[in-house]
Amino acid sequence: MLNDECLMLSSRLKFRIKNLKLGYSIGKLSSILLLSSCILILHSCKLKYSFSGATIPPEAKSISVKYFDNQAPLAGPMSSQLLTEALRDIIQTQTRLSLTDKNADLEFEGAITGYSTAPVAIQSNDQAALNRLTITINVKYINKFDESKNFESTFTRFADFQSNVSLAVVENQLIQEINTQLVQDIFNRAFNNW
Repeated sequence: MLNDECLMLSSRLKFRIKNLKLGYSIGKLSSILLLSSCILILHSCKLKYSFSGATIPPEAKSISVKYFDNQAPLAGPMSSQLLTEALRDIIQTQTRLSLTDKNADLEFEGAITGYSTAPVAIQSNDQAALNRLTITINVKYINKFDESKNFESTFTRFADFQSNVSLAVVENQLIQEINTQLVQDIFNRAFNNW
């Protein structure tokens, strides 16, 4: 009797293992089919997607970033170069596009139009606890393959600093911080449709 029960349990166990293997292979097969379908769909899309999330036309191979003019009277002489280089850097690190000076598929140009400091966080004794450096730029983007993506926009960003610290002491650090934010805004507007 014990032998009969062992045989019955053994056959049930074999049946369950066989079903488990069959279920696993069906699950594995459906996963492979789903993954293959996703790859085919993404491969057939007109736009290319990069790991940075940027959407770039597949036919675009080159980009130009013209020197940003300094039209803000208070901006330092290096402001234009620092902003231009920051935009070129983000494009080189986050896209497959090659930088060129002429006849590019995509183009950026612009100017620094505002550069100012103002007190913020006024305290009860009418003294400012913080000052704010604000930079405003005007940017024009041209996409030769899709004119609906072209834009001309103004971007503004700022950074605060302690009022007991001279702007000259922290200016380079603040400009770098603001430029990082500005070029990210430009990049997102041009390539992420934000």
